[in-house]
Amino acid sequence: MTEALVQPAGDTPQWDMEVDVLVIGAGACGMAAAIAAHDAGAQVAIVEKRDRPGGNSSLSTGSVPGAGSRFQHEAGIVDSAEVMVADLQRIAGEGELPGLTLRMARISAELCEWLVDKVGARMALITDYCHVGHTIPRLHAPVSRRGQDLVDDLVAAVERRDIPLAVNNPVQVLYLGRDGAVVGGGIGGPGVEPSRIGARSVILASNGFAANRALVAEYCGEIAGAEYFGALGSEGEAVLWARQLGARLANMQAYQGYAAVAYPHGSLLSWTTIEKGGLLINARGERFGNEDLGYSAYARHVLAQDTNVYAVFDERIMTLASKEDEFRELVEYGGLKKADSAAELAACFQLPADALQATLLAFNAAAAGQAPDAQGRTRFGMAPLTGRLWICRVTPGLFHTQGGLAVDDEGRVLREDGTTIAGLFAGGGAAAGISGRAGAGGYASGNGLLTAIGLGYLAGQAAAVARADAEA
Repeated sequence: MTEALVQPAGDTPQWDMEVDVLVIGAGACGMAAAIAAHDAGAQVAIVEKRDRPGGNSSLSTGSVPGAGSRFQHEAGIVDSAEVMVADLQRIAGEGELPGLTLRMARISAELCEWLVDKVGARMALITDYCHVGHTIPRLHAPVSRRGQDLVDDLVAAVERRDIPLAVNNPVQVLYLGRDGAVVGGGIGGPGVEPSRIGARSVILASNGFAANRALVAEYCGEIAGAEYFGALGSEGEAVLWARQLGARLANMQAYQGYAAVAYPHGSLLSWTTIEKGGLLINARGERFGNEDLGYSAYARHVLAQDTNVYAVFDERIMTLASKEDEFRELVEYGGLKKADSAAELAACFQLPADALQATLLAFNAAAAGQAPDAQGRTRFGMAPLTGRLWICRVTPGLFHTQGGLAVDDEGRVLREDGTTIAGLFAGGGAAAGISGRAGAGGYASGNGLLTAIGLGYLAGQAAAVARADAEA
């Protein structure tokens, strides 16, 4: 892991390069911040410790919620920031930065339109169904549902603006001026030529701490036993810097899990398969909870099973999920098995046929409204299941943390006393998220990218203003 130190810059700092805004991290947050700062008139540079940009954004579905966007209006969908906030707070409760959810919701439509109009992102409103946590279709995403497509569009926008983006350049040190302001960063590490970059503002877009097992155990112990499936660079430098700077941390026990990572393939089994009427069973052929909790909240329930776990759904649901590229690839790679009866399905993984048959009968009866569901599920999508059935072995995973540095409405990093640390901004996984105080139950689809791109967009603009004010 990259060292994360804070040091004084000295009375007369010697910089190898100076910019108005230094962005640390080249995921969606960092690139959005750089584009916003550049377009507001600032000289910007991005440094990334890994060998390519993208981070967790590349591994996502590229979905960003936008409440009241023109794309919703064109589709005849009525939505508002207030409805979005109600949706998010219904599942997440009130986090330690209650104003952040409202701030993100209020800029969400503007953000999605900015991505399409100014960044050139190839995104469209998803109208097929509502995603986890949302009562209205408001997710905007690449047609492929691949975050890598969004990352590629952000990289192209950075290149069109001639913004320097240096990969394999890990920042190990944040430098402080005599007044305590952050004034730059130091790059170094094995095989890296050391350099010092001075900046009027530094934006931390270095992602969360889910790849740092010690920090996960400290803050998110309930999911510490799950395999990590996110970007390898999410090692928590922002948290370590925050501790040294006296910055406030918020929502540190919140995280995004995923209940159905295809095993052993390691790709996501689309939650569409469950949300639209599928179910999860253990090796005894039994359900073990309410799948309608969502892919994030249900991850710990899957982790708690002492057997293998399997997803089951029918041909109609499989056809719907096949609109997603990653799901089609999983099918092509043999990650799913099909059968024309419960007995044949059980034989795919040597499951007890009688128990599986009983589970499917009870599930279908509940979905048809003939009996209450024993697990408390009330929404069944396209179920009861009919015709050909499909099955996939799955495992739970940790994808990213939702806690981080406390920030104000413009992404400025806050101290414990509520004052800001001059020259320092944060967004994305480096900053506190909007998924509640603790656990995975507060994660709604798109929360991660909303705060990544949203806080990057706001921080970039604010950093550019700070530079202009300094020159005035």
